[in-house]
Amino acid sequence: QVQLVESGGGLVQPGGSLRLSCAASGSTVNILSMAWYRQAPGKQRELVASIPSGGDANYADSVKGRFTISRDNAKNTVSLQMNSLKPEDTARYYCQVVMGGGPLKAYWGQGTQVTVSS
Repeated sequence: QVQLVESGGGLVQPGGSLRLSCAASGSTVNILSMAWYRQAPGKQRELVASIPSGGDANYADSVKGRFTISRDNAKNTVSLQMNSLKPEDTARYYCQVVMGGGPLKAYWGQGTQVTVSS
């Protein structure tokens, strides 16, 4: 089992920045990819950014050039630096990890709310 705890959400004005962090604990030996998803009210959950173990990051077109995902394999953490935030970035952001070492399994955090508003 893997437990994920997110932090760093909040209220920010348009054009502002926030940094989200997610810490994984438990059976973290075989973490393959780490990612951030978001879900706005009335919309489906969507991938924001992902970063595989030892690979290049992948971003949704809507956040390219504004968001940066990074991971610390030694600490089992993944972060999302969000700059130039827009009202349409308002959503609940979820951390996800995909575990290997057998059948692939995804784990989710509880989410952290990001609200971009003046």
